[in-house]
Amino acid sequence: MNWVSPKHFVPNLTIGAPVIESLRKHTKAYLDCHLMVTNPSDYVEAFGKAGASGFTFHIEVARDNWKELIQNIKAKGMRPGVSLKPGTPVEDVFPLVEAETPVELVLVMTVEPGFGGQKFMPEMMDKVRTLRKKYQSLDIEVDGGLGPSTIDAAASAGANCIVAGSSVFGAPDPGQVISALRKSVEASQIKS
Repeated sequence: MNWVSPKHFVPNLTIGAPVIESLRKHTKAYLDCHLMVTNPSDYVEAFGKAGASGFTFHIEVARDNWKELIQNIKAKGMRPGVSLKPGTPVEDVFPLVEAETPVELVLVMTVEPGFGGQKFMPEMMDKVRTLRKKYQSLDIEVDGGLGPSTIDAAASAGANCIVAGSSVFGAPDPGQVISALRKSVEASQIKS
C-alpha cells in the first residue's frame, strides 16, 4: 500500500486512514503509507490507530520537527520513513538516518509526486547510489515510473524496495508484471 495525499503537498486526493483501517481487518500485509501532506504530524495518530505498518513523510515539510515526528511515528507502532522529491538534495536526509532515533527507510521519488503514469527520472539513481554507499543496511525505496524497463536501473543502484503502480495495475496481467519485477530485483541483488 502506498500513497496518501490530501490536496496540500500534491494536487490530488487518494486514500486515507479509513482505507488503511478497512484493509487491516483483512490482511496482515505490510501497509506502507507514504503521506504527501503539508502537516504529517496531524496524521500520525490516525494512521497508527488504523493499523499502518510504515509512515513515510516528506523532508520538504518536516525540516523543523522531524525528530519529534519520528519519535511519534515509532510511539504509534509504525516504522518511520522519509521521502525526498527529485529537486531535494539527498544530503538533506542524512541527519534523519543518523539521528539517535532514525528513520528506517528513505524513499527516493523518481518522478514529481502527485500523479501516476509519469516517466521515470534515471538521474535520481545517483541519490540511490549515494544512500546505498553510505548506509549499507538502510531500506531504500524508489517510487515513480517503475516497470519492466526501469526496474533493473533502480535495483542495480541499490534500491531494495520498489513501488510500481501504473505498470502493474495498467497491465493486462498484473500478476505477470509483479513476477517479472520481482525476478529483476532478485537478479540485481545477486549481482551486487
